[in-house]
Amino acid sequence: MTAPDSALQPVTVTPPDVVPTRSLERLWNAFMAARMAVATVLLVLQWLVLLLGTGNNPFSLLLCVVYLVATVATHIRAKPFHQPGNRHWPWTHTVGVDLVVFAVLQIQLQGGLNYTLLFGMPVLMAATLGPQRRALATAALVTLFLLGEASWAAWQLAADSTPRLLQTAITGTGYFLLSMLAYQLATRLAREEAASDSNQLAARTQAAVNELVIDSMTDGVLVVDVHGNVKATNPSARHMLGDHNGPAPARFALTARGYCAPLMTLVAATYASNQPQQGEIQLEPEADLRQRLRVRTRPTQPTNELAHPTKRNEPSLCVVFLEDLHELEARVRAEKLASMGRMSVAVAHEIRNPLSAISQANSLLREDLVDPTQQKLSDMVANHTQRLNRIVDDILNVVRVPGRPAAADAPLIGLDASVHQYWGEWCGQHACTQRVHCETGCPDAEVRFDPDHLRRVLVNLLDNAHRYASQTNGAICVTTRPDAPGWLRLSVWSDGTSLDPSIRRHLFEPFFSSESRSSGMGLYLCRELCDRYHAKLDYQRTPVGDTMGNEFFLLIQTVGTHDT
Repeated sequence: MTAPDSALQPVTVTPPDVVPTRSLERLWNAFMAARMAVATVLLVLQWLVLLLGTGNNPFSLLLCVVYLVATVATHIRAKPFHQPGNRHWPWTHTVGVDLVVFAVLQIQLQGGLNYTLLFGMPVLMAATLGPQRRALATAALVTLFLLGEASWAAWQLAADSTPRLLQTAITGTGYFLLSMLAYQLATRLAREEAASDSNQLAARTQAAVNELVIDSMTDGVLVVDVHGNVKATNPSARHMLGDHNGPAPARFALTARGYCAPLMTLVAATYASNQPQQGEIQLEPEADLRQRLRVRTRPTQPTNELAHPTKRNEPSLCVVFLEDLHELEARVRAEKLASMGRMSVAVAHEIRNPLSAISQANSLLREDLVDPTQQKLSDMVANHTQRLNRIVDDILNVVRVPGRPAAADAPLIGLDASVHQYWGEWCGQHACTQRVHCETGCPDAEVRFDPDHLRRVLVNLLDNAHRYASQTNGAICVTTRPDAPGWLRLSVWSDGTSLDPSIRRHLFEPFFSSESRSSGMGLYLCRELCDRYHAKLDYQRTPVGDTMGNEFFLLIQTVGTHDT
């Protein structure tokens, strides 16, 4: 059978001649057991006939013994439907043997026994196991034998044999009807089995597709019973309901996790009212781990509500849908800021013209200035104009298709000297020299990195640390040190609280931020700038001394590593 392409397609019923042989195998075993039972009964009857003296011919007893041995041997050796798809079965060794044995016993008529009814078993077996022509042929053989036997008896006996001939004709007609009826019933069974197999395959396929879709959903899905026991979850739900030990298990009790009490309240309300519920909750597995979720619940009706009308208003299970509000808000911001991002490119192009005019006007003005103070102001205008031009170039380069790496053309700078300079400028602007500590461990190391780009990366990381670190001395630490061979490590550590897992997954994505006032482009642009110089920007939770904190670290290749 071929699996359906869709559960919505109509069920294809396989023709009876090629149906699966599972039911045929069961029928074969049943007929084999029936043949052995009949052979055993015949053997006992023939033995009683001889024992009681109503018959004196031991041939019938010997024939029944041979018949019993033949039926047992056929049952042991013949397995025609053991292989799927095989419909050929030994007619001669089964139905043929039955017809011969019953015919001989009918001719012998030991003890006045009539064996006409026994012919029904081979007729029924041939009709059930098919094909139809063989079944009709078997019924015809039985009818011809019975008519021949009745005609012979009528010729031997001069008495009126008309009733016996009529009885034989009626019996033969009954066997034909039995053959056709049994064949139709077997065909119907074959159709039902084929339809059942097709429906089961479609159901399994649909269940597998549903499981795949649910497992790949970004929204969490879980099924909860009235006692708060989670019966099924998808990976997103297990992650949202997890703690520092990892994601939640596939099955657990909401009541066993205290921080899931707000979720259990909505589930209980769903069971109490038998109505969908929704709301926003906050789960706090740990002090520095919070999850803001939007919850929607849906009750399911019991499948046996017709059998139990009193339970019609009682939901059997509650399906809960979870949405991470951090990700939801990020998607909303992304939709709003995506158009602004595209617009910013156009604006950046337009800014270049007035910047060029300002730079040119400042150059002309600088030629006529003699006052040192005014010349200094003119130099400041020139420097900031150049800086704005570089910022515009950076914005445009972010959206351009990457070309040749910038590392090959980047200037060679001393890492420690540059970090000290940028750190000092930043501390002077924020007046927090004691709060920010700087330790450099690469005095002779040089890297290829544009100074302004390195400044932007370091300033952005310091701004983030300043926003979330405490006010104690040494709350922020800037360090440089050698890392793996060929790499230098620049890190900015702060003693801020741990980031939520939902935020960690999207730290370096554009337009994602945990604050509504932020555009979410800072870390993304920093990583983009680092990628130009084959540098790697990442985050980890690490301790400094006895204090755990957040570390953003930059791995930069030493001179000669990326040039080769």
